[in-house]
Amino acid sequence: MPIIFSSPKLQRKYSNDKSKVKYCMFLILGLGKFKAITSSSTATFGFLSFQNIATSSFPLIRRVTSPIRTSTVCSFVHSNIQSSSRMALSQEGTSVENHSTAATSLYEMTKAKYISSSDESLKDAGERLRSGYLVSFPTETVYGLGCHALDPVAVSRVFDAKERPLTDPLIVHVSQVQDATKLWEACRIIESPTSISGDNLTFTSNAHIEKRALEVLANKFWPGPLTLVAKASPEIPSIIMANTGFVACRSPSHPIARRLIAASGVPIAAPSANKFGHVSPTRAAHVMDDLRMEDVWIINPDLDQDLEQTNNELVCDVGVESTVAKVEMLSEGMGRVTILRHGAVSAMEILECLVDRALGDSFEVVEKMQATGESVSHVAPGQTIRHYSPNVESFLISHERYANKSNIWSDEEKQYLETAVIIDFAGRLNSLKEMALAYRDLSSDGNSNMAAANVFDALRWSETVDGVKRVYFPEILVDESNVGKNEALVLAIKDKLTRAASGVVIDTLR
Repeated sequence: MPIIFSSPKLQRKYSNDKSKVKYCMFLILGLGKFKAITSSSTATFGFLSFQNIATSSFPLIRRVTSPIRTSTVCSFVHSNIQSSSRMALSQEGTSVENHSTAATSLYEMTKAKYISSSDESLKDAGERLRSGYLVSFPTETVYGLGCHALDPVAVSRVFDAKERPLTDPLIVHVSQVQDATKLWEACRIIESPTSISGDNLTFTSNAHIEKRALEVLANKFWPGPLTLVAKASPEIPSIIMANTGFVACRSPSHPIARRLIAASGVPIAAPSANKFGHVSPTRAAHVMDDLRMEDVWIINPDLDQDLEQTNNELVCDVGVESTVAKVEMLSEGMGRVTILRHGAVSAMEILECLVDRALGDSFEVVEKMQATGESVSHVAPGQTIRHYSPNVESFLISHERYANKSNIWSDEEKQYLETAVIIDFAGRLNSLKEMALAYRDLSSDGNSNMAAANVFDALRWSETVDGVKRVYFPEILVDESNVGKNEALVLAIKDKLTRAASGVVIDTLR
């Protein structure tokens, strides 16, 4: 008798023969709570990801860590599903037979493919981008999922592949500063002046100041991990900007990214190459984990013959996304630079750059971190409260709790720790190391560069630990009144861990 799994986001159908599940066909619509309904019983499942199924089901499948997208149908079977596993049937008497051919079905259905970073491969990848299709590539921050930025159909393919809400804009990647100035309205106004009089004089004067600020910041920090947001020129597709009228641009420093931009000959719009809300990828294998069912080429330097030559291209060395700064004019002669996302470039460095170029009196630099739902349109990515999240329930342990020297963990809390992974920073949760299922410190000595480079890899590792039911991070407190370059990365780490835990801070483990 068929078993139907149903919820607003998930439908599943098993073929059942005498309580033996032989073949499993999956139509995945998302994540969430759902039920297995038969004529005689109901089996309830909890929070589930495809990673939970694959890694607990097949010893041969270890790299799949993402939910499967809406249109994907995946079939496989596994043996000995038990109620204690992460994907457990509570329906009494249900078991699963082992079929040797099932483990290969996932790979037979894979649409994504690896390509090398050779000149020939990048030439083909550039042609693919110009034709409106997707290529994933490494940057110094994370892997991006690239498309032709000025092709709305290509851009829509990115949103579809990531299952990304249209309220979350994309960053346009360019090679040179002048490539970005073509995309910003203020720069176009100055380059193509019209008659100037009255209010137009103020408007043009402000455009000149804004243009100077954009060029000063770009020339100082590009190529590198700073994204600049400004009012867009008319030819920018609205889908890239979440219909806000502002476009985000940056110039990556990673050699493969720069070679790909040159090979494509077009600006490349590229968010992180993962399913929306999941942990950002810093390796080609991470991209394959999330996007194997999508029509995407993934540049993998490991495929290159001369690894010595490409050794510096193997990882995303910054490890966290770029700082995002919005530049705008507020009144005649006065503007603002707003930090919308923390990264490797600090607000202090931006202010110092403006002051050095005699723009300090014309701009204030402020920080405005947002934590909203997916329905709110933004001018910059990474603003939703749940972001960078493992497929395991995650929490921040409050500073007040873990810093208390007389702190005692209850027996109930110790039981929670037995199925918990701890991702620490600078030993804040070191006292829990021996009680936890698994423990990893991003940097035991508080090195922010090392921690930033490790954070996304650690978040992905946490969901692969056998038996994990929850992940704990330390709440990180930072004095934001005087933030330099090192502290900027600490703020970025704090932001990633906070969003990975959906902002949930707890005093008592649960």
